[in-house]
Amino acid sequence: MMEKDIIYRAHHGNNIKRLREILGVKQEVIAAEFKISQQAVSDLEKKQFLNDDILEKVSKVLKVPIDAIKTFNDEAVVNIIANTFNDSSVCYQPIFNQIDKFVDLFERLLKIEQEKNALFEKILKEKPYPSQS
Repeated sequence: MMEKDIIYRAHHGNNIKRLREILGVKQEVIAAEFKISQQAVSDLEKKQFLNDDILEKVSKVLKVPIDAIKTFNDEAVVNIIANTFNDSSVCYQPIFNQIDKFVDLFERLLKIEQEKNALFEKILKEKPYPSQS
């Protein structure tokens, strides 16, 4: 898969939501920074593409690079979090159990993979094999 394909399939709003949840940031925090309602933040999280100005503002609130929002993927989540919290300017005191958050994230990833595999199996069962002669 080419890098262009990955970026094309990106969903900025969903990536913001996932990063926000992983970092334990509520929609209200972003809403306060943007001076908009919580519902408006929810609407932003539903949009596939957001302009760079909005992405830059959100990246500052979440303290993650703008590229993390644009190209977020599940394999990179640990690196993004580790790099964010190794910055000495960040004073991070979690209000949640980090292990529980990671377990929850990986359980969701596992469920997605299981659903994907079930779909592939269904497609394979429905598609007749070509005869070998």
